[in-house]
Amino acid sequence: MTILEAFILGIVQGVFMFVPVSSTAHLVITQHLMINAGSSLPPPESPEMILFDLIVHVGTLVSIAIVFWGSLRYLAIRTFVDLASYARAPGGWSAVGPVLRLMILGAVTVLVTGVLGLVFKDQIERVFGAPQIVAVTLATTGLLLWLTDRLGPRAVGLKSIGFKIAIIIGIAQAAALVPGISRSGITIIAGLFAGLKRRWAAEYSFLIAIPTILAATVVQGLREVDPGALEALGHAPLLVGFVVSAIVGTIALKLVLVLLYRAQLKIFAIYLFILAGLVALGFLDGLV
Repeated sequence: MTILEAFILGIVQGVFMFVPVSSTAHLVITQHLMINAGSSLPPPESPEMILFDLIVHVGTLVSIAIVFWGSLRYLAIRTFVDLASYARAPGGWSAVGPVLRLMILGAVTVLVTGVLGLVFKDQIERVFGAPQIVAVTLATTGLLLWLTDRLGPRAVGLKSIGFKIAIIIGIAQAAALVPGISRSGITIIAGLFAGLKRRWAAEYSFLIAIPTILAATVVQGLREVDPGALEALGHAPLLVGFVVSAIVGTIALKLVLVLLYRAQLKIFAIYLFILAGLVALGFLDGLV
């Protein structure tokens, strides 16, 4: 892999990680296009490219930390304060502080996603070989994004999230394991339809992204990455991909938040309708 190739793929990951149109699908499509154009990139399913994909995904976690640094810092401090308070006066669920309660609910969401991912692993993997199903998932995501812009004011705040909403978002996040469904998009959609205010639907979605992506990275890395993949790719392309995905991801995340707060996600819905049509008509056969 050349530095230029790593730079291009880092941009793709940074843009599409937070734009609700499925970053994994676009990363694979870009890799296939580059190979078809004469690039010597390893195949997307190779250990080398799996390692690169994992690295740039972690890079976009840096974007979340940058954009939500204030919120993450507050949550970390308040979690320890709530833990100390609970240790002094233990009790039932009502005795748990609001921020510690939010952390527990976030863990429930991630756990639900993990369990469903393991249970339906085989069925999900079969979808990767069915482009027509991918066309349906892309169109469905687009439709849901379009509908969210038409929702009225939401009433539920971040501290009012309960187990019901946490489980709903966990189920939605598991659905994002299916190709064509964006993790950020579907979790924000689920939060909005469950009643969360737009700001809190976004913050909760990106809060749970950190443990979810880290866990998935560790599991996939241990299962699929060959020890020789790092040496085959080289340190420089991995570093470039990581840094570029983090920088571009920060810009993309800020843009998505602006559009979300202004109820302008229909822009991405239109794109998904077009992409779904291309997939359904076979124009992207071999790429999706």
